[in-house]
Amino acid sequence: MTDTAIIVVAAGSGTRLGRGVPKAFAELAGATILEHALRGLAASGSTASVVVVVPVGFEADASAIAARAGVGAAVVAGGATRADSVAAGLAAAGDARWVLVHDAARALTPPAQVERVRAALREGALAVVPVLPVVDTIREASDAGLGAIVDRSVLRAMQTPQGFEAAVLRRAYEAAADARGASTDDAQLVQALGEQVVPVAGDELAFKITTAADADRAASLLGERGSAKGAAMDIRTGVGVDVHGFGGDAPLRLAGLEWEGQGLAGHSDGDAVCHAIVDALLGAAGLGDIGGLVGVDDPQHAGAAGSVFVRAALELLAEHGWTPVNVSVQVLGNRPRIGTRRDEAQTALSAMVGAPVSVSGTTTDGLGAIGRGEGVQAVATALIRRAH
Repeated sequence: MTDTAIIVVAAGSGTRLGRGVPKAFAELAGATILEHALRGLAASGSTASVVVVVPVGFEADASAIAARAGVGAAVVAGGATRADSVAAGLAAAGDARWVLVHDAARALTPPAQVERVRAALREGALAVVPVLPVVDTIREASDAGLGAIVDRSVLRAMQTPQGFEAAVLRRAYEAAADARGASTDDAQLVQALGEQVVPVAGDELAFKITTAADADRAASLLGERGSAKGAAMDIRTGVGVDVHGFGGDAPLRLAGLEWEGQGLAGHSDGDAVCHAIVDALLGAAGLGDIGGLVGVDDPQHAGAAGSVFVRAALELLAEHGWTPVNVSVQVLGNRPRIGTRRDEAQTALSAMVGAPVSVSGTTTDGLGAIGRGEGVQAVATALIRRAH
C-alpha cells in the first residue's frame, strides 16, 4: 500500500472542445488526452496508487488507456459535477495518507510539478496548490460595463495536481456536502474549514485543455512523438534587449567585466549584456522579464552587478524545470571594443550562466543615439531545455 493516491478527474463532457467525445478521450498527437496525462504521472517516478474517474460507460476504455500508459489504475464512474467525481475518487482511494487531485485535461503537466506538490505534503502542509502569477491585465465587470483594474500582483492562477492530507479533504467534502456541487476547486473547500493552503510553483505547460485552440497548442507541444518528452516541448528560445546610456561616476561594467571609461547609467551597474541575457532566459521560459523578477528601483539592487540578476533568473528557471543550453549576445556601440576582450567576456558569462555564451560586437555606422556614442545596446538570444 502506498502512502499517496492520485485521483485523475476525467469525467468532463468536453463540449467546448467540440470533438464529439468526452474530453479526456479525445486524441492529440496519436494518443488520448487521458493517456498523455497518465504518462506524465508515470514519468514522475513517484510511487502512488492511481484512481481514474470517468463518465459512466467509459470505464473499460479508461482501463485500456491506463494499460497503454503503463499505469495500474482503478477506474470508477464519476458524477454530475466535478465535485461528485472527486468524491467518487476519494471513495476509491483507500487509506492513503495523502491524496492528489489532478485534472486529466492538464495533460502536459511536468513530472516536476507533481513532485513539488508531494514534497510540500511530506514537509507538513495539509493542502498544497500549484499556482502561476497572473500576467494579463484584469478588470472588474458588471452589466454596466468594465470597472476598475484589479491589482494582479496579488492574484494567482490555480493548477493541478492539488495535494491534501486525505483526512482533511474528506472532512472538507463532508462539511460542504450540500454546497460542493458549485465548487470547481478542492482547495476552496479545504479553506472553508479554516485550513491553510500552501502554494508551490506551477508551470505554463500545466495549462488546461478546454477549447479547440488549447488542443492545437497541446498537439504542437507534444510534437510528432506524441509524448510530453517530445523535442518540440523540450526546447525553447527567447530574445532579450537592453539599452543603457553613459553617465555617472560608476565604473563601466559590461558582460560581467570592468572596462576603462565612463560607466553606464542605471539603478544597478547598467550591465546591458547581463540584463539582456536575463530577459532572453526568462522570455524563453515564459516567465516575464527582469522588471518582474527584481523590480526596476528596488533599493537592495542599487549598483548591483549584472551577475546578481542572472543568478536570480537561473534560480527561477530551475524552479520551473528549465536549464540553459547556450546564449548568444551581440553588443552594439562605439565603445568598449568587445573584440579586444571577447574570450575573457565569453568565459565570464559562460561561468555565470552555466552554459556556453558567445559574444560579438558591432556599431551602427553612426546612426542613432548608439551611433553617436551615447550608450550601449545588447541583444541576447537564449536556448533553454526542459531539465529531466
